[in-house]
Amino acid sequence: NETTQPVCASGSCAACMMPFTKDPGVRENPEYCSYCFNSGKLNCEGVSLQDFQAMCYQSMRNNGTPWILAKIYTWMIRFAPYWKNKK
Repeated sequence: NETTQPVCASGSCAACMMPFTKDPGVRENPEYCSYCFNSGKLNCEGVSLQDFQAMCYQSMRNNGTPWILAKIYTWMIRFAPYWKNKK
């Protein structure tokens, strides 16, 4: 049975790679964190990888993540299952 949803068995979000243990919200979808999937929709749908990375970086900085960590985490997003076949 083929699925169109990315599978992320590592316990982290399939779009931004945030560990689910760090997710402060309530997850609506088992594959995505509460930031990436809320109100019944995937927030990165139709957004380029670069724009999504910029949104994530800004969100992390606004939430107090040191800039160097935010840069590293943002760079790692490109390896998330959701972005595997996207540019």
